Amino acid sequence: MRAPTPGFKHLLRLSDDTGVFEHARHAVVLRHHGYCTDDVARGLVVASREPSPVHRLSRLADCYLAFLTHAQDPSGAFHNRLSFDRRWSDRPGVGDWWGRAMWGLGTAAARNSTPWVRQDALHAFVLGAEQRSPHPRAMAFAGLGAAEVLRVTPDHSAAASLLMDAAEVVGAPAEDPSWPWPQPYLTYANAALAEVVIAAGDLSGDRPLLTSGLNMLTWLCDIQTTEGRLSVVPVAGWRRDAPRSRYDQQPIEVAALADACATAAQVTGDDAWHERVRRAVAWFHGANDAGAAMWSPATGGGYDGLTEQGPNLNQGAESTLALISTMQHERRLP
Repeated sequence: MRAPTPGFKHLLRLSDDTGVFEHARHAVVLRHHGYCTDDVARGLVVASREPSPVHRLSRLADCYLAFLTHAQDPSGAFHNRLSFDRRWSDRPGVGDWWGRAMWGLGTAAARNSTPWVRQDALHAFVLGAEQRSPHPRAMAFAGLGAAEVLRVTPDHSAAASLLMDAAEVVGAPAEDPSWPWPQPYLTYANAALAEVVIAAGDLSGDRPLLTSGLNMLTWLCDIQTTEGRLSVVPVAGWRRDAPRSRYDQQPIEVAALADACATAAQVTGDDAWHERVRRAVAWFHGANDAGAAMWSPATGGGYDGLTEQGPNLNQGAESTLALISTMQHERRLP
């Protein structure tokens, strides 16, 4: 029997008419922490992936798009942190939040079911595409948004330029087969780096680049699989030739793997990638190092981390959106 799925009820609980609150204590929103562009962008990604959203979910997409366009300055950079009293607490920049905003806007421009949302998201995406970030993950996230645009508009020059620049910033993997990765360490959302290289190789017709990305992702999946279950790199990261901690594992790692493996499956037609998506889904249902479910059926919220003592029962935005994103891929599995 298929396991229950979380749906969007906790995301609706975390959201108001401004955006999505970043943190929760168990399932109760902690409003004093306010909002961040990172999570709102993730929310726009998952809302726009739904082909036939209910009215409440369409309203969330409207809200999230309005937040991102408010966060964007005339140069295309973005603020990240908005307090509960609706004041920005930072200056616009091109850190990870810029990359995720570009991912959200690109996904909305390509997939959202509402025509005017697609149009306005593309306008903001084009403005943001004038920027570049020195940070590989920021560029990877932005490149994933560019890939979404290119899949529906193959001749979009700004998206094509951004995607190829993202792959270049990620860099080529090391030639050492024991560590075929562009950096000597793994930190967070690692699979996004491999995914953007895969997308760049596929959409540009660059076969060696595509093969490089697939090899990166294969290695990343292999080193994070133990006895057929996922055991992802924890929040502390892992440096080459150093001991690897087992906890605190984060849902964002699992969601990034699910995203990348779903892209690899689409690009290659190889069913082996579907099995890797299933491992990501299973991690949330308890096929993990603690044997514990990583979400609450009562609330629909995703738990914030897998610790040595079991789940961190707080259900913030990042973990809940990682859960929803992964389960969206489950629904598309053959």
